[in-house]
Amino acid sequence: MVSTNKSKSLRARILSGSVVLLSGSSLTTALNLVYNIAIARFLGPQGFGHATVVYTLLTLVSAVTLSFQIISAKVVAQQVSEENKAAIYRNFHRGAWVCGVAVASLLLVFQRAIASYLNLPSSLLISLLAIGAAFYVPLGSRRGYIQGAYGFRKLATNLVLEGAFRLGGSLIMVLFGFGVTGVVAANAAAMVLAWLVIAPKLPVHPRINPLPLQYASREISQAFVFFSGQVLINNCDIVLVKHFFLPKTAGLYAAIAMVGRVIFAFSSAVVNSMFPIVAGTRAEERKNLSLITTSLLLVLAIGSMLALGLRLTPAWLWTHFFGAGFQLTGPYGFPYLLALYAITTVIYSLSVVIITYEMSYKIANTSWLQLLFSGILVVGICAFHNSLQQVILVQLVLMLALLATVGVPFLVDALRNANALTESESTSIRLIHRVSEDEVITEFLKGDFHNDAYRDYQETLRSIVETPDLSNPLENAQRRALLFLRHRSLWKELPSDTEWYEVEVRTADLDRVRVFPRAQWRKIAHGNFALTDVVERIKRQRPNETAFNMKIASIRAEISSEDTDQGSIVLIGVNEREPFTILDGNHRFVASVIEGKMDDLRFLCGLSPAMTRCCWYRTNPLTLARYAGNLLRSFASHPKTELESLFEHPG
Repeated sequence: MVSTNKSKSLRARILSGSVVLLSGSSLTTALNLVYNIAIARFLGPQGFGHATVVYTLLTLVSAVTLSFQIISAKVVAQQVSEENKAAIYRNFHRGAWVCGVAVASLLLVFQRAIASYLNLPSSLLISLLAIGAAFYVPLGSRRGYIQGAYGFRKLATNLVLEGAFRLGGSLIMVLFGFGVTGVVAANAAAMVLAWLVIAPKLPVHPRINPLPLQYASREISQAFVFFSGQVLINNCDIVLVKHFFLPKTAGLYAAIAMVGRVIFAFSSAVVNSMFPIVAGTRAEERKNLSLITTSLLLVLAIGSMLALGLRLTPAWLWTHFFGAGFQLTGPYGFPYLLALYAITTVIYSLSVVIITYEMSYKIANTSWLQLLFSGILVVGICAFHNSLQQVILVQLVLMLALLATVGVPFLVDALRNANALTESESTSIRLIHRVSEDEVITEFLKGDFHNDAYRDYQETLRSIVETPDLSNPLENAQRRALLFLRHRSLWKELPSDTEWYEVEVRTADLDRVRVFPRAQWRKIAHGNFALTDVVERIKRQRPNETAFNMKIASIRAEISSEDTDQGSIVLIGVNEREPFTILDGNHRFVASVIEGKMDDLRFLCGLSPAMTRCCWYRTNPLTLARYAGNLLRSFASHPKTELESLFEHPG
């Protein structure tokens, strides 16, 4: 159930994170503005155009950088333990370095062709860019870890430091006579410095990456598609104008496009604070429209004020800032084109908020829509570029179409979900708080450790089961290996994105609980696994009729005569409203319901939208075929050997 207080708390976290990142972005934007004005005055329109288009190429590389950042932030935010966060980061950072080196190599191989297409004075500029790109990609994974851990202040500081070094380094290089080459070298050095200073402090004990390769690949692919579309939309115009127009005109357009970068930087601050917060929330909390509304209103308010301010700014002020060479005559002067470009960027930023909101919790098809529109934009500018005004109008029309395409379906779906949520709140079980998978495994093992499968370990390992230290990564790994001795195939069938909670199960919720659809429960259920029906059938049978009935009777006698800890019941489900299956504790749950002792139980529940693919939750030919395939793959594992190795080589 989504409470009003919880919704207010989430909105407050988004606002708080946005304020921190907006503060950092404001300072970074101010530094970038000073940087652009200074470089424009020192280098003139032609040199400024060269420097800007090279930096734009680095921005195009950010499709890879931001893919690692946003997915690192998403999956880090979804983890409960610091060990899991660190393991995921290490894996992504290694992959980012591989991609960074690959991008740098491609730039070096094609440096002459790129320099020729963009009418650059030297291919050395592309070589310097390659150095920055090699560090820029892994910088994304480091920033993603900080963002996913809600380290918004540290992330903002890093952005400011990068901007300050770009400005200071570029001015020094220009003053020493290195010109455009020095400016590009300073930009590359800023990437290296930003990567060095944001190195995160990780837990000492390493852990195997908990993120399945298939899941990571899907997330990275989604992010790459999204950012490929984003960087094309934000930067293709600068590259194409540099190719189609004279160098001086291209420099003038670069100054106009700078406004878009400023507005998009502010909207990115809102998105960067919203994304990990939404990724770490439950499905029901995400259905509350206040979360997305808060972000959209922030972006709209900031962008609208900037667009209005630009329209009212007199043309002579821009000439004063940038230099005498930055003049546009005619009815469509600087204020008009700046305001038009700003409105275009605001409209696009609203689309980005919607797309990233969906990406924070699922694979969003809207990423492909954005990529399609970016391709149409390239074609549109190539076809219509008679003037700078026409180039901007092409973008405005297409960004309006993109917003309508992604916004209308999202709004319809959001309203439908909000209505469904209001109708179903009264029938949802209450989620008390998140728990780690390690804690669930521990509770599962406590209820099962008496089994003969653990006979060889019951004396030597009893302490780590009965008195666990959940903060010890080695103990957690040992308990996981213990559980896998008997239940590896059961546990591996659960979806990788399962979120675990301690929940409150009331008597009114029993109609939605089903017993485990296997073994002796199939005999007693007769095809109907509803807990209430199973309880009624057991009540009608004699306690000593079968071994199963005798076991239930024994547990009933134990819990009715002693005030003992009955342990935890482990449930699985899709969400709080739909049916649940008892994964562990079937006998204890049934016996407690018969004896009226249900309040003495503790309930842990795993929720995932993909739970319908698990045969324990939904048994059908497809889920059984999937289980059979997973079972065949598990034959190659050796859980006993893995367990023993954890004790022989604990490092």
